Amino acid sequence: MDSREPTVESRGTGEPRPLAAHPRTLALDLGDRRIGLAITDPLGLTAQPLFTLHRTSLRADIKAIARFLRQHKVEVLVIGHPLHADGSPSPQAAKAREFAQSLQGALAQAHPNLTVHLFDERLTTRDAHALLDHSGYPLRQDRKGRLERRQIIDQVAATLLLESFLSAASPSLLPSPAPGQTTEP
Repeated sequence: MDSREPTVESRGTGEPRPLAAHPRTLALDLGDRRIGLAITDPLGLTAQPLFTLHRTSLRADIKAIARFLRQHKVEVLVIGHPLHADGSPSPQAAKAREFAQSLQGALAQAHPNLTVHLFDERLTTRDAHALLDHSGYPLRQDRKGRLERRQIIDQVAATLLLESFLSAASPSLLPSPAPGQTTEP
């Protein structure tokens, strides 16, 4: 595999990195019309929604993402890789791979140390809707309500994608107790 080609990971199978290394990470939830962005805090520990980018052209999308990478000193980029429930690539997965390769090629000189990952994003948008419903975020049936929900749903999906990536890539802070062990002293 070419070292410039994005890596593909499934949830829970990422290689653990040392606890001390927490690079700033940006996640992209790609859609045909919008891209949801989420970013880690400066320590690389938590994920927060950042912005919804309304897509216009590949060149404009790359330029906007490059600006976020530069502004936030991002070292790792996670792009949602939409797979079917059985793990096979969906039609959108090919678009995500092409976008990742275009982005990586365009950013190679300005961001030579940028690491790009395609990461399994199965059900993140569904989970984002469920999270908004559970938190009481209104789902109004009028046009304005649907537009407001679209503005935030991609950011929430990107945040869930980033949380999944962080969980898969980092060891937990506290080990799980062995079977039969209790955590009580």
